[in-house]
Amino acid sequence: MITALVFIDADVALIPEVAEQIAALDGVTEVYSVTGRIDLIAVVRVRDHDAVAEVVTLRLNKVPGVKSTETHIAFRAYSSHDLEAAFSLGG
Repeated sequence: MITALVFIDADVALIPEVAEQIAALDGVTEVYSVTGRIDLIAVVRVRDHDAVAEVVTLRLNKVPGVKSTETHIAFRAYSSHDLEAAFSLGG
């Protein structure tokens, strides 16, 4: 399973609508509105890199109101459970 984080610059007047349309796309599991340089972050979880390309370039980028995207592929996930185990003193 491939996880990609897609940073999205959107038309500010359309952020809620853009987020809802992106969240409805197959392969997109979550969409967050965020502070900072970008407006939204979408989490894409698919089987392979070709599917990432399809979701991002053929669907997500074509949502009205999306101005630009930057895609980051995740290497490894660290959950809070993993972090607790790493710092546990065995007690």
